[in-house]
Amino acid sequence: MDRLRSMEVYVAVIERGGFAAAAGVLGISAVMVGKHVRQLEERLGTRLLERTTRRQRPTPAGEAFYGDCRKVLEQVRAAEAGVESLQAAPRGLLRLSAPVTLGQMVIAPLLAAYLAAYPQVQVELMLSNRRIDLIEDGFDLAIRIGPLGEANLVARPLRQYGFAVCAAPAYLARHGTPDHPSELIHHHWLTHFLQGERNERTGFIDGNGDTWPVQSRYASNDSHALRQAALAGHGILRQPQVLLEDDLATGRLQAILADYVPAPLPVHLVYLPDPRPRPKLHSLIDFLQQALR
Repeated sequence: MDRLRSMEVYVAVIERGGFAAAAGVLGISAVMVGKHVRQLEERLGTRLLERTTRRQRPTPAGEAFYGDCRKVLEQVRAAEAGVESLQAAPRGLLRLSAPVTLGQMVIAPLLAAYLAAYPQVQVELMLSNRRIDLIEDGFDLAIRIGPLGEANLVARPLRQYGFAVCAAPAYLARHGTPDHPSELIHHHWLTHFLQGERNERTGFIDGNGDTWPVQSRYASNDSHALRQAALAGHGILRQPQVLLEDDLATGRLQAILADYVPAPLPVHLVYLPDPRPRPKLHSLIDFLQQALR
C-alpha cells in the first residue's frame, strides 16, 4: 500500500473518530481503512490506536505520529500546489515602482512588450524617485538604483545605470570645451532638483568623489526639461545615458569630461521573499532581466 495514502487514512481516523467515519470521507470501505492502519502499525512496530466497540483512540505513540503525519501531508499539498501554479498562465494585477527617468525611457517600453506577451496580466507602473516601501505602499516589485540598503528583500541585478556630461555643439562653440571639472565654474550648469533638494547646486562630483563648483543657470525637477535646455544651447548637462544616448549618437549633444564622469550605479529588481510560487511576478522579473542583462 502507498505509505502516504496510509498516513492520510490514519489522519482521517483520528480526526473523524473511527474507521466508519473515515471510510465515508475517503470513499473507501471500513475494512480497507483497517488494513491501512494495520500496515502502519506493522511498519512502525507499535500500536497506534486503542480500539473499543465505539471509538478508536490514539496511543501516546499514535498521538505523536498523528502530528507528524499532518505536517508531512501539508508539505505534500504545498508542493503539489506549487507545481500546479507554475503550470498555470500568469494572471492578475502587478504593481511596479521605478525611478522616473529609467521608468520613462526603459521600463515603460518594455512593459508594452510584456503586456503583449502576457495578456492575462494587468500592470500598474508608478514612476517616482522616492524609495517606496513594498509592504506599506502595496507594491509587488520595485526597481532600485544605487545601494540596496534593505537586507530583507530579494534583489535581482539589471543593467547598470550610467551617466554622461554633455552640451550642444553650439554651446561649446561659444563658450569652449572644458577639459577638467575645475573649468565648470566658468560655464552654465543645468541643475536637476532631486526630491525638492537642489543637490547639484553645490558642485559637480567627479569619478574620484571630488566636488568642483559650478554656476547653475537653469534648474528643473524634470530631466526632459533640462535636456531641452541643453539641446537649445543653454548649458552643460549631466544626466543618465538612457535619456541622452540618441542625442549623443546623432551629434545633437556632445559628450565632455568623459574621464571624470562618476562610475555607473547598480540597478536591481527587488521584491519580498515568499516560498510560494508566484507565476505573474516571476514572469515580469524574468522578462525584465532578459531584456536588461
